Amino acid sequence: MLRGRTERRLAAVLLALLALVCGYFVLLHWWLVAPLRDIDAEMAALRITQARDAGLLASQPALQRALAAQQLSQSGAEGALLPERDAGAASAALMQRVVDIVRRHADQGAGCDAPLKMPLDRPSPPGPFREVSVSITLRCGIAPLTAILHDIEQGRPYLFITELTIFRPPVPGNEAGARLEAQFTLAGYIAESGRGTSP
Repeated sequence: MLRGRTERRLAAVLLALLALVCGYFVLLHWWLVAPLRDIDAEMAALRITQARDAGLLASQPALQRALAAQQLSQSGAEGALLPERDAGAASAALMQRVVDIVRRHADQGAGCDAPLKMPLDRPSPPGPFREVSVSITLRCGIAPLTAILHDIEQGRPYLFITELTIFRPPVPGNEAGARLEAQFTLAGYIAESGRGTSP
């Protein structure tokens, strides 16, 4: 008799425990615990992603400098940039370069001179290189003007002529073969400090 009661009590306890376990999984685990575990796993994955992205952002300046250096190396552009470190010095060097080229061709045909040279202050878009521009006016015969424009655009560092206007000034006695006036913008590029690597 006592043994039967003990067995019934033990069976009741086991059934109660089984009911508690089933109730836990049915009522708590699948509705509360499992979603919380999923949220914890997602938060851990997001923390890992955030740490990786923060590392990439921190290394962005170094990566940009390395990319600019690689691009220069692949294109052979080390000699294509102006060697000066700042825009003012680069503008002065550009104007002196024009004077030197004009001097080499001054004795051809009707001759040539550069009466006006002026630096231009133009905004440069973000990037590793900065554009430096000057405004140039030449008074030349056809032969020296052609040679000068050719020398400017074919040499290194790379220079670019834009906004070119050529006309014959209305001067009395300016017969055929006399001087033309050429006005243009001459531009080159420097590797700007802090935005890329210098060549």
